[in-house]
Parts: sequence; structure tokens; C-alpha cells
Amino acid sequence: MPDDGLARDATRAGRDVVAALQAALGDAVLAGDAIPLRNLCDWSSLDAVRPLAVVRPDTTAGVAAAMRLCAEHGVAVVPQGGLTGLCGGALPIAGGIALSLERLVGVEEIDPAAATITVRAGTPLETVQQAAADEGYLMPLDLGARGSCAIGGNLATNAGGNRVLRYGMARELVLGLEVVLPDGTIMTSLNKMLKNNAGYDLRQLFIGSEGTLGIITRAVLRLFPQPACVSAAMCGVGSYEQVLALLHAARRELGAQLSAFEVMWPDYWDVVTGISGVRNPLAGRHAFYVLVETHGSDAAIDPERFQSWLERQAEAGLAEDAAVAQSLAEMQAFWRTRDAAGEFVQLLGMHEAFDIGLPVGAIDAFAQGCRRALEQRLPGVVALFYGHIADGNLHIVACLPGAVPPPKEAIQAAVYETVQQFGGTVSAEHGIGLSKKRWLPFTRNPVELALMRTIKHALDPRNLLNPGKVL
Repeated sequence: MPDDGLARDATRAGRDVVAALQAALGDAVLAGDAIPLRNLCDWSSLDAVRPLAVVRPDTTAGVAAAMRLCAEHGVAVVPQGGLTGLCGGALPIAGGIALSLERLVGVEEIDPAAATITVRAGTPLETVQQAAADEGYLMPLDLGARGSCAIGGNLATNAGGNRVLRYGMARELVLGLEVVLPDGTIMTSLNKMLKNNAGYDLRQLFIGSEGTLGIITRAVLRLFPQPACVSAAMCGVGSYEQVLALLHAARRELGAQLSAFEVMWPDYWDVVTGISGVRNPLAGRHAFYVLVETHGSDAAIDPERFQSWLERQAEAGLAEDAAVAQSLAEMQAFWRTRDAAGEFVQLLGMHEAFDIGLPVGAIDAFAQGCRRALEQRLPGVVALFYGHIADGNLHIVACLPGAVPPPKEAIQAAVYETVQQFGGTVSAEHGIGLSKKRWLPFTRNPVELALMRTIKHALDPRNLLNPGKVL
């Protein structure tokens, strides 16, 4: 039997906290029918949830005030950024408050001497990239949702993206953070120094914590010089051994200029080149399709150097066929073969998407084993493989056409059990959120999980900030 007294207390606490938030923050608080539909879910396939209210502060002080009031009333808070996450990390909680950073936007400063940019957490990634470019800099974090995702969410999930190979994950780009803690305390540590070894590196607690330990409100990010030139080629390769040999040659001969090395299996390639507007630049059929990109510093020398390198790989038999981008439009067309994965829902309908990490040398063996595991459980399954292979990140899209309801659990079990067998990770760059929480022990051992819970309890002893996510 439900405890009616507890239910009444929860209802009263919810009503009281909404009233307190409205008194403190005015029209930044949206409740009832005023809650926008977009705030009820993220890009995961999880069901929408209606919170008590959506709070949209436009200052760090407003975020702190909201968090403090929610803590006083014992009401949970779910931080929201651009809502482009794929694992349910920003999904609201019934009876809780959704705290959206969509109004906490803006580039505060670009410091040429330090080569840094200071931004507010709700600022779209593309806005940060453009602000840096306008001043002659590159903000190298890049992913398909760049126009919608918020920089705070990118940091909270430790986003990866297309150029991790050269510039690293999101955490490698962060010098300083401002964070609101679960009790409403503001921790301001907007460091600009590359070297700052004074005590614990507190920023790393919050990067990748998916809003469970604190709410990132501002960040200081590293900038890099804009490349003087960008070169790209699409290659058809005959075997995974040759893919690895091509990667080795690229690392050895192109060095630090190598910015991306994307690999697509033929099952993926056949589907993506069937999408209207995605042109196949190669003749014939190949075992693998590899997109290689470099960022050069000398426009007079580096494109020719890239072309010469590619010719040597063809002569060595590592590239069966290759097309070099001759214009920005052709380069964008090459990248469209990767970004088109976002359109698979129109082609395949409801499907399961995976973001896993594996030792680079074992990725094709994993793909073969994973495909077998899926086909044994689900005859007729469609499984597509592609990813940022140079950094060990493989993506998979899988579905059983015509199945109602979709066999979500069977697909996940087949993939994640195979990941465990190969010693991989269930999340390379998307995070854990809600949808991967049950699979986290496949990647993290009991001691690691216990330490995560210790950290969570130390910073959020009442479990009010994004409860139920990750752990």
C-alpha cells in the first residue's frame, strides 16, 4: 500500500518549491502548461517526463539560487543544456525540477595572450567555434550536433567528436570551470594557466560527471591556431590489416597534422550512400572506407605533402582507390558520409545506437563477433559499423526490421556482452545517463563503482542533483 502521508508531503514540497522559485526568479520559472515540450526529453529514445517546473536562469547567481531553494525543500534537480544527449542524462524526473541553461549564453572573453576563450555553459558549440574563428582561432571540439548542443553539456559528458585524434577529448580543452554545487555553493576556478599543480585538479571531478556532482556554469577553454589548410581524402581499403597499416603510415609520416581517421564498414557505407545527397566518391566496392584528414600549417607545402603521402600508400597497396577533396564543398561531402548517420531514423526506423570503445587492433574482430552474436539472437537483424577508429571509438546502429516492439533488450545484451568479452567500454564519448546504467558494471569493476559512489555521496549526500543517472 502506498504511504498517503509521504505522497502528500512530496506534493506539498513540490508546490512550495515552485512558489519559492517563482518568488526568487520570476518569469525564469515555467510551470504547468507553460513547460515547453522540448524540456520533457532529450535525444534518447526514453519516454518523456514532465517535471514540476523548468527553471531557466540567465546568471550563475540564478543557478545557485535555484539549486539552493531546491536543496532547502529536498527536491531533485536535473540540469539541461542543448538536450542532444543520447543516453537520457538530461531526462527530467517526475516530482523534480529541470534546470535549463539555455539562457545562460554568451562568449565573455577571448584572451590572445593565453589563447583561451571564456564562455557561459548554455552557449551552443557552434557559436563558440564561430567566435574563435572570427578571431583567427580554432576551437577544435566538433560533433554533428554542433548547432544545437551546449558547451556545458559537452563538458559534462566529456564529449569526443571528430578530432579527438589530434586535440583530445573535451577534458583536454578545459583550463578552468565555474560550477554550482548541490547545495547552491558556487565554486569559481576560471584558471587560464596550462600549468597549475596546486592541489587536487577539481575541474576533472565535474567534466564527464553528467551533471551528477555539480552544474557547470562557465568554462575557460583552450584555443589553437586556425589551420592554414585542410586536406582530406576518402580511401577504399581491402582489409582491416591494411586499415591499421594505413593508420600507422599516417601517424608516422603525417605526424601531428593528422586530425581525423574515420573508418566505415561496407554495411554502413551501402546505407549511407543510399541517402539522397550523399555521393559515393569511389569506384568499385571495398572492404573498408577510410576518411583521412589533416590540418596543415603551410598552405604552399602541406597539401602537396598530403597528396604525395597518399600516392605512396596507393603504390604500397594500402589504398585500393582514393579521392582527394579539391574544394571545401568536396571536403564537406566526404564528411557528410559520417554525419549522415543522424538520418538513420528516417531510413531504418527505430533502432539502437551504440558508442563503444575497444583496443584499436581488435575492432574488426569485435565487429565480426558482435555481428554473429546479433544474428544468432535475431535472424534478419541489420547492423552497421563505423567510427573514429584511430582513438578506439566504434559506433554501431542495429535494428530488426518490422519487429513490434523492437527487441531493444536483446540487441543491447548481444552488443554489450561482446564488448565485455573484448575488454572494451560501453561508452566511449556519449556518457552513461539512464540508458547505459545497467551495463556500467560490464566496464567498471566493483572497487571503481564504490569509489564513484563515495565521491557522489561526498558532494551530494542527499542525492538531489540528477539522481538515478550514471550510478
